[in-house]
Amino acid sequence: VLRVYKAAVQQTLDVLFLPEGREFLTSTDAVSRDSADRTIIAWDFQSAAKISNQIFHERYTCPSLSLHPKESMFVAQTNGNYMALFSAQRPYRINKKKRYEGHKVEGFAVGCEFSPDGTLLVTGSSDGKVFFYNYHTSRIIRTLSAHKEACVRAIFHPVLPSLLATCDWAGEIKIWQ
Repeated sequence: VLRVYKAAVQQTLDVLFLPEGREFLTSTDAVSRDSADRTIIAWDFQSAAKISNQIFHERYTCPSLSLHPKESMFVAQTNGNYMALFSAQRPYRINKKKRYEGHKVEGFAVGCEFSPDGTLLVTGSSDGKVFFYNYHTSRIIRTLSAHKEACVRAIFHPVLPSLLATCDWAGEIKIWQ
């Protein structure tokens, strides 16, 4: 173990290194009725200091974070049934004009990811579907009825970007082209 970081909150749901690796983000299950701070925490990699815990102000947990492959942006999947877009540079501001809606999370740890070229954002859904969003317009461009159970992950193949893997709550994995 090289370093230990302690969020002093409930469970950590995801970790995302930012470009150049000097900072990283964590999403936690630290939402209460009165406060939504600490939902997403920015950390300094070298000092283990918290840079910010006031990035996301809504009262939803964020089970998944994903970094855009070409732009300095990241997306957070929320349990509010939408994905929020943020700057990946300080002060990590939310883009209030873009919100990726239409899929359902409903308490599942549903993952999200950008396509390798950054033009698409893909996510599973608690109803078993897979949603493809246009990154720039935030509109749904395609929906697949992929699984009978909640689709908790959809991920592009790293070498063959025309392939997509999905998995569901019951353990079924499918490869799509």
